[in-house]
Amino acid sequence: MRARRRDLAAEVARLRADNARLENRVARLRTRLDGDPELSYLFVMTYGRSGSTLVSGLLNALPGYLIRGENEHALHHLFSYHRTLAGLKERWPSKVSRVATHPFFGIGDVPVKRSVGDVRRLALSTVLRPEDATRVVGFKEIRWYHQDMEEYVAWLREVFPGARFLVNTRNNDDVLSSGWWAKGDPDHNRAHLAETEERLLAVAADLGEAAYRVHYDDYVADPTTLRGLYDWLGEPWDEASVRATLAVRHSL
Repeated sequence: MRARRRDLAAEVARLRADNARLENRVARLRTRLDGDPELSYLFVMTYGRSGSTLVSGLLNALPGYLIRGENEHALHHLFSYHRTLAGLKERWPSKVSRVATHPFFGIGDVPVKRSVGDVRRLALSTVLRPEDATRVVGFKEIRWYHQDMEEYVAWLREVFPGARFLVNTRNNDDVLSSGWWAKGDPDHNRAHLAETEERLLAVAADLGEAAYRVHYDDYVADPTTLRGLYDWLGEPWDEASVRATLAVRHSL
């Protein structure tokens, strides 16, 4: 009987310890979803066939980095949602729209500022999904051609405090001869690519220290040109890791 009691007591102690560990992990995850000040954000801005998947590989080789792949700018839909609500709230303020007979009844009381935090929690729990060891999280995307790109980037910086942006470019002739760029009207594709790159570089210039540019042809020819990127990231330069990553085929 005493042995049985000891076994039960030991099992209870083990379950309590397991429960404490799980509660601590849930608390950590909730803190991250709310915006952990120790979690940094990094987004890769580029266009298709530029070597962006290779850039993600280089970043993910850094301890604590988790840069997800493309999501077809799913967050842009949330940006449109937020912007629509903000515009309606400004157009129909509370003092006007609180009347039940108003066609936009209640729109003036929409908590626009709260929606920013809600979007961050949603993005972190679905798209970004940081892990316990993650220090820097983000994604790379090739669809930065919306006409409201500048406003969208500004909104991303609001949703993800301290967010930084890495702009990756490549020789346009090589891009245009690669994959789906080689299809369709070549003049249209060339103009579209040139415009997209020009806007990306303009956004990077406006962001100042919050943005950094790398060029595919440069770092493929000489990996040491990425030393500046590592300095900008605040990470120690690891040439062996960089060369090992460059030696692996990325993308489809």
